[in-house]
Amino acid sequence: MEPTSFTPFPEKNLEGWPDWSILIVDDEQGMLNFLVKTLAPRCQFVMSASSAEEGAEWLRGHHADLVILDISLPGKNGVRWLKELREQGFTGEVILITAFADLDTAIEALRAGASDFILKPFRVPQILNAVKHCYERSRLRRENFVLKRAVAPLAVDGQALVGDSAAMQQLRAAIARVAPVNSTVLLQGESGTGKELVARELHAQGPRAAGPFVPVNCAAVSPELIESELFGHAKGAFTGATRARDGLFHYAQGGTLFLDEIAELPLPIQAMLLRAIEDLQVRPVGSEQLMPVNLRIMAATNRRLADEVAAGRFRKDLFFRLQVVDLTLKPLREHKDDIAPLVEHFMGQLAPALGVAPLQISEPEMDFLRQYDWPGNVRELRNLVERSLILGSLNVSALYPGDTPRQAVASGAGPTDLHTLEKRHILAVLDSVQGDKTRAAQLLGVSRRTLERRVAEWNAL
Repeated sequence: MEPTSFTPFPEKNLEGWPDWSILIVDDEQGMLNFLVKTLAPRCQFVMSASSAEEGAEWLRGHHADLVILDISLPGKNGVRWLKELREQGFTGEVILITAFADLDTAIEALRAGASDFILKPFRVPQILNAVKHCYERSRLRRENFVLKRAVAPLAVDGQALVGDSAAMQQLRAAIARVAPVNSTVLLQGESGTGKELVARELHAQGPRAAGPFVPVNCAAVSPELIESELFGHAKGAFTGATRARDGLFHYAQGGTLFLDEIAELPLPIQAMLLRAIEDLQVRPVGSEQLMPVNLRIMAATNRRLADEVAAGRFRKDLFFRLQVVDLTLKPLREHKDDIAPLVEHFMGQLAPALGVAPLQISEPEMDFLRQYDWPGNVRELRNLVERSLILGSLNVSALYPGDTPRQAVASGAGPTDLHTLEKRHILAVLDSVQGDKTRAAQLLGVSRRTLERRVAEWNAL
C-alpha cells in the first residue's frame, strides 16, 4: 500500500502541533485509521504506511518530525527499522507501539532510540500525551541550541530602542506597522546602526514572539559550510559528516531566522535560499528529503543591495523577494540628539556588569561627543562608554594626544573638523593595538573592510 498524505483543517478548539509532520507505520488498517483520524486535525501533515519498507521509501523524499511505529510488522520489524533509521542519521522523535511487550522488548526499544513506548490498545488521551511529550522534547532541544548561540536578550516593547529623535520615532512607528505581518524584511544601514536589535524588536512585537529568534552571521561562516549551516546535512553527505545535523531553518521553526550580512552569501547559496523562501521547504545537504518550514525571514546588510545587484554580486530575484519590507537605519551622525540618552542607557547597562560606578558626563564633554562623526555608529559609542567606565573618565584622549579628556574638552584643544577628528581617533586606536586591524575594527565598532577602506583613502591623499 502506498503511503497516504492528509492535509488537515484543524478545529480551533483542538490542541495541536501545526508545524509538525507525522508518519504512522502499522499493518492494521483499523489502527491506521484511528491514528490518522486522531492526529490529522492537529498536525500539518499525517502520512500512513503499512510496512517499514513503505515508510522508508516515503522518508527518502520527505521529512517527518515524528514516526509512530508498530513493532510487529510484515517483513522488517519496527525495532530493527528504528535502529537503521538512527544509524542513517534520523534525528526525529519515534513512538513505538505494540500489543505484545515485555520488559526486554521495552529495553530494546529504548536502546534503539525510541522516544516513547505505548501498549495497545490505548485511548486517544494516551497517544496525544505521548505526542505532546515528544513535541516538548523537540522544542526544548531547539531552544537549547538557540540559547547557546544567543548573544543578546530579546528586546521587549521597544525598551531597547533608545532616543526620542525624529529618526527614532519614525523607526518605532515602522516597527509597529511591520511587526504583525509575516512578510520578509530587509534591514539596510551602516555597521553598528543596530540592525539586529531592530530585527529582534520586530520578532518580539510580532505573532511569532513565543518562537525562537535564530541569528546567523553569513560573513562568519565559510562558503563551504554555509549550506550545511542553513539547511543541515545527512550522514555521510561530505567527508567528516559522521552523523546527520539539523540546520538553522530547522531550529527557527515557528519563529524568525535572521540572516545578517546577507550580501556575503555566495551566489549558489543565494539561489537555494530563494527556493527555500518561495517553496517554504528546505533540502539538507546529501539528502532527498524535503522539510517544510514555517518561519519568518529577516535579512540585514551594511551594503546597498541595489548596488550589489548592479555589480552582479547579488541575485536580483532574491533582492526583490527580500525587499517586501525595506527598512533603512540612519547612521548616528544623522540623529545626534540621541547621543545623550544612549550614553545614559549604556552607562546604566554596563556599569553594574563591570562592577563600577557610573560616570558623570559634563555638558562640555557631551557637546564634544556630538561633534564627532561616529563612523562606527551606536556600536562605537557603546565601546567608548565601556572603555571610559573601565578607565574612570570619559576616554576621548585618543583624539587629543598629550591632554586628558577633560582638559581637551575644557580647553577646546585640537581640531573640530569632523573628518580630522575621525582620522586621528582611528589612527590612535590602531596605534594602541600595534596595528592589529581586526582588533581596532572591533574597538571602533566597524567592519575590518570599512577600516581598511578608510586607511587606504588617507594613504592615497
